[in-house]
Amino acid sequence: MTIATTDRLVTHIANVTRADLEEADIEKAKVFLLDTLGVGIAGSSGANVAELLATVRGWGNGDEATVWVTGERVSAQAAAIVNAYQIHCLEYDCVHEGAVVHPMATVLSTIMAYAERRSTQGRPVSGSDFMVAMIVGVDIAAYLGMAATGPVKFFRPATAGGLGATAAIARLEKLEPNGIKSAMGNMYGQTCGTLQPHAEGSPLLGLQIGFNARGALSALDLAASGFRGPYDFIDGAYGYLPMFENDQFDLEIIWQDLGKVWQMSQLSHKPFPSGRLTHGVIDALKQITSRIGISPDDIVSIKGYVPPLVHRLVGRPLIPNPEPNYAKLCLRYVAGAWMARGQVDVAEFRESGVLSDPSIHAYAAKIDVICDDNTDENALDPQRFVFELTDGRQEEITLPQVYGHPYSPLSLDENRAKFERCITYGSIALPEEKALALVSSVQNLEDIADVAELAQLTVGKLE
Repeated sequence: MTIATTDRLVTHIANVTRADLEEADIEKAKVFLLDTLGVGIAGSSGANVAELLATVRGWGNGDEATVWVTGERVSAQAAAIVNAYQIHCLEYDCVHEGAVVHPMATVLSTIMAYAERRSTQGRPVSGSDFMVAMIVGVDIAAYLGMAATGPVKFFRPATAGGLGATAAIARLEKLEPNGIKSAMGNMYGQTCGTLQPHAEGSPLLGLQIGFNARGALSALDLAASGFRGPYDFIDGAYGYLPMFENDQFDLEIIWQDLGKVWQMSQLSHKPFPSGRLTHGVIDALKQITSRIGISPDDIVSIKGYVPPLVHRLVGRPLIPNPEPNYAKLCLRYVAGAWMARGQVDVAEFRESGVLSDPSIHAYAAKIDVICDDNTDENALDPQRFVFELTDGRQEEITLPQVYGHPYSPLSLDENRAKFERCITYGSIALPEEKALALVSSVQNLEDIADVAELAQLTVGKLE
């Protein structure tokens, strides 16, 4: 048995420099940093956040890191788990479609908590170092997801995300190669993330990202103290890819682009706070109503022909009064909400009575979700929608990619508008001067001497 795969990845983790990155990758890192901070602020008012905060307060005292928005000071591990949950709980955070991973949720929550802890120790992390580590962490999480060739069995944003987060902070800690391997091996021993919460619409889904963010910090601490983790944790006999991906993987997918294509630039925005796999139907509805000048009432039925992954994860049946997390992952409900209300935003899953709104459910009942013959078990596109109209016409929209994809991205103005909407959803109002300062700090990230200041800029102010 060899550990060539691990050695190759560790070399990449340890040796990347700022000079290896293209300016376009740096700009994308800033775009998705601002986007993730915004959705994390919005998520502070998400389901069960108050219960989570009450729980972590009982896990011991700490003054190492900040819970975004409320400003509570807790241990780095507690901050990582809460902030990770806040990032993902609204289903509004960016995603790598080819990997089926939300890497920024795990990576950013981990490295922010780590950086704040370093700041309290008098060892601040610079914005430049932080940015490179963030890009490397996203790379590892995304490439591990991309290497999987079989159907998703576990929740990759948590599993692959945790390994990416550990890579990022092991790099910032400047561990030598065996130390990086130990840290990631220690993380592998804690890796978790089941899809059962996804199937049920349970809020535990996003909390699993937090479990792995917290695990990354403890994995690093163990390695730094000399505790050796398993080295052959990627494709060893019982490694991550054989076990979590059911032995269905192809390492050449990693090697052909590693160090040449930075996966930060391959992330997709979430223009709507629902499962990414539900976004195609909204894109198609917006296009068809605009193109031929019809309203939702002119639509008799919609047939959506979607890849197996989309059909399996969001082609679920509509139920009378779904929980928010179930509704966000139900293509029919999401489409019905857009048709009834002209938008899909946080309110469509939060306002009193909206989840059982008869008009939403009437529109949703018009939609049939059909599995196409795509043989790629991880593909999100192409998607095809056929619309039957009241005048007998049949119209069709084919989406090579869905709005938000790197080939169909949000503009910088749209990204900024999303951030500005998100901060209005926080549990505590974020003062305008702080919001402006946060935007400016992200844009000038490389000039920041201590990135711990970013966390302080997320803290709101009670009216």
